[in-house]
Order: sequence, then structure tokens, then C-alpha cells
Amino acid sequence: MDKATWVLLLCFCSFLIGNLRAQEIEQSERAERISGAAGDVLEDNPVGRLKVYVYEIPSKYNTKRVKKDPRCLTHMFAAEVFMHRFLLKSPVRTKNPEEADWFFVPVYTTCDLTPNGLPLPFKSPRMMRSAIQLVASKWPYWNRTEGADHFFVTPHDFGACFHYQEEKAIERGILPLLQRATLVQTFGQRNHVCLKEGSITIPPYAPPQKIWAHIIPPETPRSIFVYFRGLFYDVGNDPEGGYYARGARASVWENFKDNPLFDISTEHPATYYEDMQRAVFCLCPLGWAPWSPRLVEAVVFGCIPVIIADDIVLPFADAIPWEEIGVFVAEEDVPKLDTILTSIPTEVILRKQRLLANPTMKQAMLFPQPANPGDAFHQILNGLARKLPHDRSVYLKADQKVLNWTAGPVGDLKPW
Repeated sequence: MDKATWVLLLCFCSFLIGNLRAQEIEQSERAERISGAAGDVLEDNPVGRLKVYVYEIPSKYNTKRVKKDPRCLTHMFAAEVFMHRFLLKSPVRTKNPEEADWFFVPVYTTCDLTPNGLPLPFKSPRMMRSAIQLVASKWPYWNRTEGADHFFVTPHDFGACFHYQEEKAIERGILPLLQRATLVQTFGQRNHVCLKEGSITIPPYAPPQKIWAHIIPPETPRSIFVYFRGLFYDVGNDPEGGYYARGARASVWENFKDNPLFDISTEHPATYYEDMQRAVFCLCPLGWAPWSPRLVEAVVFGCIPVIIADDIVLPFADAIPWEEIGVFVAEEDVPKLDTILTSIPTEVILRKQRLLANPTMKQAMLFPQPANPGDAFHQILNGLARKLPHDRSVYLKADQKVLNWTAGPVGDLKPW
């Protein structure tokens, strides 16, 4: 693209951002209520609609692991920890398993971290198998359904396939003992072996206190057109390039590193959260998995998420109108990102911003402590409530078995 074209584009975007800001002020930045079924679902109150029994299993499966490494409380998979804490104090909890609609097994499978704080999923299948064996031997409820009325939080990159690289995750598959259970997982990709039918897809964990500490005045102009901070190449795990993010991030860098409309870099500045609040669009490309915490951050900070991840299943998709608040760009269309984004009419951008300003939208993406009405905890419970009542077919006949306890890779069958 020649210099004259760049100048014209810059002038256009300066005009667009200025026009957006003027209209924002004129409309007093009012939030737009989410209409239709999505809005009703988003505001559902799960209390009184279900009862959950929380298994009390040895602390080596959960709380002891956090004491050993407190970093488990802050990484993107920490929803498994906070969901457990939430349920222990939730009004939906019952201490009488005979009246329970759902049974929760609190296993922290992402709390085995490298020195750099990255979760190692290699022992997770053995740990999960061990917990299920304990539950099945100590209580009668698992054996009635072989887990069909049980749920687990499995927030790894590829959920209960327990691996961070897709080809390895696909090769392993979902842990056989979880085939009948409901999985609450961050991973969501249509027609993928690691996404079980009936799973509840949730947002990754982003520390709420840290996020709210960086909120800037709402009248601050959105002077950045497109914003992104993160890896474009994962040289350590993908030395030849092209496999990481299926090449989408590399394409963003190669096509737009010198484009003045794009504020993109591998550097992660101290003003990262503030910068997102100054941007109109925030890129949310896939990485090793289709999702990343940027999706949460963009929604909370009112930055229109540009979702680049073919076949992604988005969190709480029946409650959050993603098509209305985001922009979807096919991975193959990344080279046309500048044209796509500059072609969006101003009124469309303004409506997306008004929807993003809705407090219920932001609340649904976070796991605050203590919990608040409508937050991500409640959206998970809403998802569980919508799966009730259980079909009678989930209850097995006497001595009937469905799951194969000896299935899976040999390494996963070793004692934990």
C-alpha cells in the first residue's frame, strides 16, 4: 500500500474515532439492554432451580495443591478453584446427596505448574481417574449413572483431552471416565473430539480485582483503532512456524506490523489494560486453542472483540449475543483486516459499544470473590439448571456398565 493511501486511511480513521467519540458523548454512553431470549437467559437466577452436592474428597486433590503453589489462584485456568469455593457457600449447595440434582467433584487438574507458571497437564488424567475411583467406591451416586448427573471443571487448553498441543490432545481424546459427565470447560470448538456434546463453555479466568483496579474514566477517548499485545510466533513449541495459531497471528504481524492503524506488538506494557480501554477494536486471535483471556478483557473494557478463530464455541453462547457485540473474521481473511474493520458503519460500531457497556455483559465474564448476581458462577449454574430434569435413561439398571475403566493410553492408567 503506497504512502498516499496510508495518509487517506489515517485521516479516515481519525475522523471515524472522533465521530464515534462525539456520538458517544451525545448519547451519554448509555448501555443498551440485551433484547430477546439472550437477555432473559443472561439475567436468569439459578437459585431455587437446582441443588448441587459437593463431594468432600481429600485435600490432595484440591486445596492442598493451592497451598503448595498459590499461583494456581491467578492463572487463566483458576476457574476450577473458584468454582469449588463458590459452591461451598452457594445457596444451591445441599448437604443431602439424596436431594441433589447434580454432583460436583472438586479436582484441581491445572495446578501442576512449571517454573514459568504454565500448567502441565500430563498427570491430570491419572489424578482425575483417581478421584473418580474414590467417589465411585465411597458413595453410591456415581455408580447409579456412571457420572451422567455429575459435573467437572476441566479448564485446560483442550479440556478433558488434557494436553496443550492439539494433535496430542486429539490423539489422547477425552478421558473415557468422563464420557457421561457434563464438562465445564474453557475449550470450545465445533466438531472437535475434545468438545463433548452438552459441555458448558466458560470464559477463562481473569483476576477481577486486577481488572477493576485499572478502570479509567469512561469519557477517555478511544484513540487507538486496533490493539493487540501477545505472541505472533511460538518459536519454542513451533520452530518452523505456521502451526501455532494456524498461522493467523503470523499473518497479522506480517500484514500489519507497519500499518499505523494497528497498535500491535509482542511487548506487554504496564498500561495494557488502560490501552484496551482506549481502543475501538481488540484483536482476539486463536493461539494453541481457539480462545484466550483477551476475549474476557475486551468485553470488560468495552473494546469490540475481533474474533479470529474458525469454528470457535464462545462462552455462554445462549446468553451473550456474540454476533452483536463482536466482529468475526475468518482466519483466511486476516490479510484483509484493515479493509474489513474500516468498512464497518459508524452506527454499527456505536451499537456494539452500547451493548458492551451493559454491566450484565461484563459481569457474566468474570469470577468475582465474593460472587455477584449474574456473574460467571451463576451462568454456569444457569447452564446446569437448563439441563434439568435428567432424562430417566441416565440411570443405569442394576449391575449395568457403560464406561470402560481400562480404556485410554497406558500412561494414563498408572496410579496417581
